[in-house]
Amino acid sequence: MRVVFGDGTLAQLPEEAERLGMGRILVLSTPEQKDQAADIAARLGTLAVGLFDRATMHTPVDITEQALAVVQSLNVDGVVSVGGGSTTGLGKAIALRTDLPQIAVPTTYAGSEMTPILGETKNGEKITLRTPKVLPETTIYDVSLTLSLPPAISATSGMNAIAHAVEALYAEERNPIISLMAEEAIKALAKALPIIVADPHDRDARHQALYGAWLCGIALGSVGMALHHKLCHVLGGSFNLPHAPTHTVVLPHAVAYNAAGAPEAMRRIASALGAENAAQGLYDLSRRLGAPLSLAEIGMREADIEQAVTQAAARPYPNPRPLETAALRRLLQNAFAGKPPQEEQA
Repeated sequence: MRVVFGDGTLAQLPEEAERLGMGRILVLSTPEQKDQAADIAARLGTLAVGLFDRATMHTPVDITEQALAVVQSLNVDGVVSVGGGSTTGLGKAIALRTDLPQIAVPTTYAGSEMTPILGETKNGEKITLRTPKVLPETTIYDVSLTLSLPPAISATSGMNAIAHAVEALYAEERNPIISLMAEEAIKALAKALPIIVADPHDRDARHQALYGAWLCGIALGSVGMALHHKLCHVLGGSFNLPHAPTHTVVLPHAVAYNAAGAPEAMRRIASALGAENAAQGLYDLSRRLGAPLSLAEIGMREADIEQAVTQAAARPYPNPRPLETAALRRLLQNAFAGKPPQEEQA
């Protein structure tokens, strides 16, 4: 992948599109970012032949099918995804089915643009696959595009990014290079996010956050993830909880669950946060940012906890600690109530 990073780099979009041989581009966005996507389509001039503004979180297959119909009707030969993980996911889903080239233009800290991973939702279940086919050919990071990201969304988007780096530090396939990047990413975001919440137009902080998110995305795409991401996929795919806030709420509790099984990762996380304890440090950072602390406040029903536990434990996957139903239930009950994280014994 080619990465263009800086401030004002969106000006290079037409050049990047032509370099990839794109002549009939479909610009993708969520409904909320339609105006921003339309402005970016205007920058492309005659290269842009359409705008599809129905990207949706968790990448529902039916939305992808609608977008594919537009791709076919307009004879599209490339897509530009403008936004966060929802739009990037749609671009990936299109690429998976058509092999069309993609340019990702992130406006959040989701990190999906740096990964060969696609999560799609169908019939109330989120399925994840990993293939190089879904990697964008180019990602353009432009700090100026993040200045309008509201503080509340910046906070949860940034915590979502941190989750990628945290799990990379105790991933089964972890390696020294990715661990260095992950620790640096946590440090950059933990420093930048409180400044952004206080002053959303602080360009230096926005630069640091976008840099950290880029590193988090690389970490997510390079090694496998564990319990935290599994839980968030279950909660998002089955109960339609919002993606980034779900990651924000669950992360301290998943880290507490795994603390005894990954002491070196915990030390590095705590160090990057400037905290004594990794799980509590993440919880305190969320609270400082004014981010949600409980699953209840983002729309989960207490009655759904048991189903979530069953689904999370259903398929084995690598994790520093074995998955135990009773412990998972305690984790989700604490996260539902917004209690401080409680470490489990190995």
